[in-house]
Amino acid sequence: MDRRTDLLTGEPVDEETRPRERADAARNRAKVLDAAAGLFATRDPRGVTMDDIAKAAGVGRGTLYRRYPDTASIALALLDEHERRLQELLLHGEPPLGPGAPPGERLAAFYAAMVELLETHGRLVLGAESGRLRFSTGAYGFWRAHVRALLGDGGVPAPDALADALLAPLASEVYTHQRERGLGPEQITAALAHLARGVIPA
Repeated sequence: MDRRTDLLTGEPVDEETRPRERADAARNRAKVLDAAAGLFATRDPRGVTMDDIAKAAGVGRGTLYRRYPDTASIALALLDEHERRLQELLLHGEPPLGPGAPPGERLAAFYAAMVELLETHGRLVLGAESGRLRFSTGAYGFWRAHVRALLGDGGVPAPDALADALLAPLASEVYTHQRERGLGPEQITAALAHLARGVIPA
């Protein structure tokens, strides 16, 4: 039996119990995701509509809406694989990103990895996590739990209140604003590393 671990809960997942996707549904899903990826890569994701995606994918509106209720859910589906890779590295990767380094260094490494994610896939993040949508994603819950654990390991008071504040600089709108103002990824990463080491000193 093929069993995996859910990255958010840590509970085992039985792949054999998941419903199997029909071949035509899988083809339509692939067409939708490919079309959406192309649109998100060339346009402001907030201006992409479900009609745009359906037309680009060559599928009907009903086919699209049966699987995805809105464009944010499609962006989330595209972003999910990239975020899961980072989650895996946080849980099982080499230090300082993975376990084994001091919590302040791990937080700095997390910031660096998130800046790389935002730089590479920022349009997807903007489409998936703008505004309050950001707080309802499973990935945000994982990032928050990770940061809160690092704060606890570092003996920082009120980790629950501070975790969200430390994630605020990683909001897609904030990162996009900084890049539009001319700040480079290296500058942003250095500033966040300084913040991490200040909050959780060695």
